Amino acid sequence: MEEFDRQSSFGWMINVIANQASKNFEAELKQHGLTVALWPTMMCLWEEEGVTQRDIAEKSKVENSTTTRTLDKLEKLGLVERQADPNSRRSFRIYLTDEGRALRETLLPVPVKVNKEALSSLDLNEQKEMIRLLQKMVAAV
Repeated sequence: MEEFDRQSSFGWMINVIANQASKNFEAELKQHGLTVALWPTMMCLWEEEGVTQRDIAEKSKVENSTTTRTLDKLEKLGLVERQADPNSRRSFRIYLTDEGRALRETLLPVPVKVNKEALSSLDLNEQKEMIRLLQKMVAAV
């Protein structure tokens, strides 16, 4: 059996970094009444409105049932609205409300700040390489 060394374990290290970034991100979002769990859906809708729930789940790499709960919460907060899909009686198209659109300018700088903090121990070339490698890994998921 291969020996396990936590200090050189990819899973352990990425988890430590992700947890810290998530804590910092959550604290910033909380000031605006949002949580990290709601963020992927908001990002998808800022990129493109009028998509289906399934589209959001695929883009954000989240389960469809989780996306349903997320949309319910965002709807209660007055940030999104569901509109009947003209092509399907069973599905809805998701749109941001004016309030949801307005949050974009306020909130987009938040992950930029959190990412900058997370990468701050690396020089610029190392940061670019880290992002490139992580993009490669995410694409494979």
